[in-house]
Amino acid sequence: MPGRKEMLEIAGREVAISNPEKIFFPELGLTKIDLVRYYLAVAEGALRGVDGRPMALKRFVNGADGEFFFQKRAPTSRPEWIETVELKFPSGRTAQEIVVRDAAQLVWIVNLGCIDLNPHPVRADDLDHPDEFRIDLDPVPGVDWGQILEVAVATRDVLEEFGLTGWPKTSGSRGVHVYARLERRWTFPEVRRAAVALAREVERREPHLATSKWWKEERHGVFLDYNQNAKDRTVASAYSVRPTSDGRVSTPLAWDEVPGCEPDAFTIRTVPERFARAGDPWAGIDDAAGSLEPLLELAEQHEAAGFADAPWPPQYEKQANEPPRVQPSKKRGGPPTPEGIVPPPAPGKTVGPTGRRRTTMPLIEIARAATEREALEGLERWKAKHPDVVPHLEPPDVMVDSMRGRSTTWTRIRVNLRHVPEDERPVQEALEVDYDPWEGVEWPS
Repeated sequence: MPGRKEMLEIAGREVAISNPEKIFFPELGLTKIDLVRYYLAVAEGALRGVDGRPMALKRFVNGADGEFFFQKRAPTSRPEWIETVELKFPSGRTAQEIVVRDAAQLVWIVNLGCIDLNPHPVRADDLDHPDEFRIDLDPVPGVDWGQILEVAVATRDVLEEFGLTGWPKTSGSRGVHVYARLERRWTFPEVRRAAVALAREVERREPHLATSKWWKEERHGVFLDYNQNAKDRTVASAYSVRPTSDGRVSTPLAWDEVPGCEPDAFTIRTVPERFARAGDPWAGIDDAAGSLEPLLELAEQHEAAGFADAPWPPQYEKQANEPPRVQPSKKRGGPPTPEGIVPPPAPGKTVGPTGRRRTTMPLIEIARAATEREALEGLERWKAKHPDVVPHLEPPDVMVDSMRGRSTTWTRIRVNLRHVPEDERPVQEALEVDYDPWEGVEWPS
């Protein structure tokens, strides 16, 4: 029997909400219609973050605790008032993606199960020139929130010195985003080049707090993810609800709110009241478009000093000035290093922490999970079993990796026991969470 529908009158249009009472946040007891009401309450701010931008649909059809999948192509069955634009991706493929401009269109995609909003940094009328510069501050495990905020302020200061206005927001997860509006004059490669220069400059000023290093084995502190400015990358936009158990929101802040703020203060339950009371701190962002020329001049100085391009994500073509795409510890040349071993897999698995590759590091695998939350819960259970090991672990020793599945991602957690005395190192045990993203797939013979 078909599920119940609720019809809403929004922006002069009727929008159908299917299964409005379906639970989307089990721990909060919040439903799909509660999510819709949230977005209507903050629609002015949420639309400012997505207005006129193509959007990848990240769909949680079974709520925040369920699996999600990315849908780049707009559903073929859609109202005539849903706008689309054709995007071309680095792979050479194309897709008609949805463009949201009003609250009715916004609610229509929320009804599809889009908990957070993932727009591209371009507008539909000019897909080649981004107008949004995105600095994603991504902490390595173990970095405290205060350090992330310090790096955010350092990022603001560098942006200001190079002629751009920074706009901060919580990511709704573990980090902070700082955006800047751009004049639409530069291509994606130029914007990314400027982002690399910015990351290196923040690292130069705050070497103990921040890093521009792409390879996880080289990172410390807070990584400034310059590759979020590569073409086809999307980031959860302002006022996006994130699929966390407490329904955190990626919330725009004023700079005087940044010191001392707490990420768990901004949730689906608290942000509507904050928005009604104080308005949107990003109300002026569209009037603050600036020039990339000063940062591109800094990039030229870096290149003249011998800096190569920084590594690109693996799905992009190799660039002319890009260093080899190989972990620094695996580069050839220099003194010979031991061949290492292939770490044993967990009981019942066919491959271990490094797949079939050798390593000189004592790695064990803790979890393979459909969501990061489940993986981290598994990590906490493992720590409780091995309390004597935990004090030896440094933040980079816990590796939380987002892995690609069929049409979604999954999370793997590994632990490097290099700082644990050899006779105290736990052996590889059964995974705390054992998720198989390929279960049910029939491979060709």
